[in-house]
Amino acid sequence: MTTSPGVRPRPLVLAPLLVLSLLLSALVLLPGTAHAAAEPITDPIPERPATSGIGLTVEEYASFPKTEPPPGPVTDPRLVRHARINYLSELPDGSGRMAVPDLNGKLYLVEDGTPRLYLDIADTFAPAFFASQGLGQGFGFVTFDPGFKRNGRFYTVHTELASATTAVPDYRQQATTNYHGIITEWTADDPSADTFRGTRREILRIGFAGRIHGIQQIDFNPNARPYSPDYGKLYVAVGDGGQGARNTEPQNLSLPHGKILRIDPRGSNSANGEYGIPARNPFTGTPGALGEIYAYGMRDPHRFSWDTGGSRRMYLGHIGEHAIEAVYEVRAGDNFGWSEREGPFVFEKAPANPCDRIFPLPEDDEQYGYTYPVAAYDHDPPADWNCTSDVGRAIVGGFVYRGHDLPGLRGKYIFGDLVDGRLLFSDTKEMRRGSKELAQLYDLMLYDASGKRVTMQDLAGDTRVDLRFGQDADGELYLLSKANGKIWKVTGTRMFASCDTGGSTLRHVMAGRNWAPVTPSKWRFPGHEAVLAEPGVQRPGPRRPFEYAVLTAGPAALGSVRIDAEVRIDTPVEITNRDVIIVFDYQSDTKFAYAHLSMDNTIYPHNGIFVVNDADRLRIEDQWNGTTGAPPAITDTDWHKVRVVRCASSGEIAVYVDGSKRPLMTAVDTTLTSGRVGFGSFDNIGRLRGLNVSYR
Repeated sequence: MTTSPGVRPRPLVLAPLLVLSLLLSALVLLPGTAHAAAEPITDPIPERPATSGIGLTVEEYASFPKTEPPPGPVTDPRLVRHARINYLSELPDGSGRMAVPDLNGKLYLVEDGTPRLYLDIADTFAPAFFASQGLGQGFGFVTFDPGFKRNGRFYTVHTELASATTAVPDYRQQATTNYHGIITEWTADDPSADTFRGTRREILRIGFAGRIHGIQQIDFNPNARPYSPDYGKLYVAVGDGGQGARNTEPQNLSLPHGKILRIDPRGSNSANGEYGIPARNPFTGTPGALGEIYAYGMRDPHRFSWDTGGSRRMYLGHIGEHAIEAVYEVRAGDNFGWSEREGPFVFEKAPANPCDRIFPLPEDDEQYGYTYPVAAYDHDPPADWNCTSDVGRAIVGGFVYRGHDLPGLRGKYIFGDLVDGRLLFSDTKEMRRGSKELAQLYDLMLYDASGKRVTMQDLAGDTRVDLRFGQDADGELYLLSKANGKIWKVTGTRMFASCDTGGSTLRHVMAGRNWAPVTPSKWRFPGHEAVLAEPGVQRPGPRRPFEYAVLTAGPAALGSVRIDAEVRIDTPVEITNRDVIIVFDYQSDTKFAYAHLSMDNTIYPHNGIFVVNDADRLRIEDQWNGTTGAPPAITDTDWHKVRVVRCASSGEIAVYVDGSKRPLMTAVDTTLTSGRVGFGSFDNIGRLRGLNVSYR
């Protein structure tokens, strides 16, 4: 490989910039003590992601060689990964080759699932190349010029240890510079070759005080066409270097930190002469501001992408500090508020109590001009959480799906949590700028190639997944994990608990002769209803529902079954622990399963799916997080439609309420796989009507 000459001398522009930054800091309109009279918010986004009932099916696409972070030693166990693969994208040359960067310094091209080393970034920039501290340090990203097939150009981001290089940053933070983030342009002699030979040149070097929140992503707008103003413009997501929680640099327009930049790699009107500043950038006419800035007020702008159909909007997955993981729609000139705001809340940088970080917005908030998220979730910490520690939540941005393999998800923004590997989506039709309501989030399930339901933690073989997303030229999705250095292609979708239950049906079974109550004197069967008229009482044996009646019509061992009925809780709403239950897999008084339908979802016995197996009832549904469960199923004394689907072979159980197409509760359990059905309660009164039982 041949390279261009070493680092060129640069004009010293730091001193004027420091003066300018101080001036602009003084001019920034900040909310100050606008929250002084408000109470801190402990649960900023109480609405949890809803269950979608949709599962992604995946198959393994590629596995990468084990690598180590140079130069070492590594003291942070989060850096000890099999291979720190960070992204996947298809080269824009029609070859079908996929580019995958490894933070430890390798650039791979993948063909037919086989990775081959294309370029060793760590070796090229040794000994300054640095990846052994900080989760984003190393070879962070690669993107290819839209005209790569013709011109051979592509761009990379890597980090260097400041003390290991004599290079001077073009821009740096006001604190001591310890690390550099560098954007490099590469030109391949032969764009079709499987290994790189060519030249390189440095475009931009930014100094950071901290080892986190550096340059996270660089990319081109895929919607831009030749001769359009945005064609060939490089977007650059620059974090706050881990400093923004203590200062106002993300609001400072004389610094690139905490910003998204837009530059022209082929231009030359920048301060260092190595790139251009597009004339249409929003701050080119603002005295003292960097013309490169496209949007600002960010902590860790981790991943951005564009909707390639419909709106063509740009979306950003933004990693929060104390509580909020957010998705923003990005437009030129936006200010997302960090570090005066975290998501749609006031952020307190220096609280008297370290737990008191998040406050409501002031009544005059509009004057500050902040842009707030279109979707978000909070960290949902456990009750015993130490508020000075990390909960372990971080958003990883994905894509608005516009492919063909997942028709039910078209127009949905698919993303996740990079730590635990949860998969989420939101409908772009509900992601509205300026709305006071955040878009509803939905969970996605996951199935392997054999049809078994799994999690990303199962696939990665680790509780810390380090999830990333990739996308090919057809808009199809890929899931990546640093934990084991593997990539999976998303090949389709399936609905949860979609087994066939259409063999036989039991209906018109409400006569009393078809039912066996625990305590017959407490029940009424007027012909069209089963009425639990008196509350049950606790009985000896394992903890389980106090009173229920089992349907004796039909086979004793119903396997895959669908139960449809209407239920009502007759206990007055003033009593908080109101419930009814739908029984299934009933084999005996101490061996059965049930769906608990309640107006309370904050204690273990309520509003969930349970199994009794000669022991106290065990909660098994996915929605219970140790503190809360699914939204309350019944909060009044009206009739409610309920459907319970139980799939014998897969163990999948789904509970639907009021005709929703999305399950309220889901579980996978094979403890009991057949039995009768029934209805009852713990210690409340209620009734059931319109029962239909389909089974196979």
